[in-house]
Amino acid sequence: FFASITGYLVIIIFLIIIGLFTWVFPGQFNLLDMGYANLDSLFILSPWIFLFLVPAVTMRLFSEEKKGGTLDTLLTRPISDLTIVMAKFFTGLLLVLLALVPTFIYYITIHNYGNPVGNLDSGAIMGSYIGLFFLAAIYVSIGLYASSMTENQIIAFLFGAVISFVFFFGFDAIGSLPIFKNIASIIYFFGISEHYKSISRGVIDTRDVIYFLSIISFFILLTKTKLTSRKWNE
Repeated sequence: FFASITGYLVIIIFLIIIGLFTWVFPGQFNLLDMGYANLDSLFILSPWIFLFLVPAVTMRLFSEEKKGGTLDTLLTRPISDLTIVMAKFFTGLLLVLLALVPTFIYYITIHNYGNPVGNLDSGAIMGSYIGLFFLAAIYVSIGLYASSMTENQIIAFLFGAVISFVFFFGFDAIGSLPIFKNIASIIYFFGISEHYKSISRGVIDTRDVIYFLSIISFFILLTKTKLTSRKWNE
């Protein structure tokens, strides 16, 4: 990614959007307007920004190689399909995590300039960062699968963004319908938002961790299966 401008653009765009909403634009996300020390705006905005930025990162992971004809060459090398998928997965995830690293400056700033100094819930903030890490990993795994399905990067982008949106918001929307009120809690459980909010409270629940790892593994397995089926079709 860093051999091209894509990686740099993703990081810059993310930081600009977050910076404008948290420090410049007046409103509910502005840290200075809140009157108390927290980073809620960062953790509320990031999942929605990642809905578009992560698919923009992952859309080319396989589709570009499929279009260029280099994927077939890659698949004939003496490495397993799972190794290829995991390498692509960690490449995309690393880029997203690098975009998050500079936001620690926000934490340091609020910690040092709060009244009194350090007057913020560090446990909840660290929990939110962990939740954001898992959420980004799910988005990357979904985007990776979307990229393996087509050689058209735009289609891969749209496919990845739509699936990510469904997992983040769709289950909450369905569960809130009156017809599903008796099983709403079950429906909410399958959505990312429920577990992201839970882990953001600063308490690491094994049920949340298992959920995140299960969804990530599911889409990685789907991607690996797609690559394997491509071999058999040829």
